[in-house]
Amino acid sequence: MQNSEKNWFGEKQVAPDEKTKLVRGVFDSVAPSYDVMNDLMSGGLHRLWKDHLVRKIRPRAGMRFLDVAGGTGDIAFRIRKKVGKGSQITLCDINAEMLAVGRDRAIDKGMGDDFEWITGNAESLPIPDHSVDVYTIAFGLRNVTHIDDALSEALRVLKPGGRFYCLEFSKVHEPLLARIYDEYSYKLIPKIGKIVAKDEESYQYLVESIRKFPSQKELLKRMEAAGFRQCRYENLTFGVVAIHMGVKI
Repeated sequence: MQNSEKNWFGEKQVAPDEKTKLVRGVFDSVAPSYDVMNDLMSGGLHRLWKDHLVRKIRPRAGMRFLDVAGGTGDIAFRIRKKVGKGSQITLCDINAEMLAVGRDRAIDKGMGDDFEWITGNAESLPIPDHSVDVYTIAFGLRNVTHIDDALSEALRVLKPGGRFYCLEFSKVHEPLLARIYDEYSYKLIPKIGKIVAKDEESYQYLVESIRKFPSQKELLKRMEAAGFRQCRYENLTFGVVAIHMGVKI
């Protein structure tokens, strides 16, 4: 069933329009502490995962990059460091609060004028057809109401030969590690969110959203159904996260 996740906000069944609003509310709430929480939840591993993603992209000057759900700038800043000022880098996020955090971070890094910041939905991007060389989405696809629509939009905005990269939490297949990961996720992450972000409920949703996200192989099939070719994925940290890649032919 296409977009089978549209009625699920974590473990709670909702209408699709309500899900979009609820997800926006989660990130409105967590934006100020988002980066600190990423470090605490992953033990800093998210930095290594993002570094690895950008190495796989091999960004070059002159390319146009679109980072969707890129709010606080982690992927965009890494790309900018690789290519210098010679490329157009656009960050698109449905949450204005996340983009505000990203703009402040860019100013602090002396890169305040190096990016285009757009408030928009991954399912209906305000980006022209066939205009982007590289599309990235890191830890954002699982929060999209209609994943298949977002994949179709990614294909639309990419140039022929353009590349799609998704970094997302995924499925740990080794049973013992999976049990340990589940225990940590469900019992500790919401408590950390309560202490640091003063928001246990939002982090409970974020944990649940990971479990609802398609498996590595299922997401690969949905990318192929959307029209991507040369689709593949790479597991990182035993499948805690995975990078999915595809090409627009």
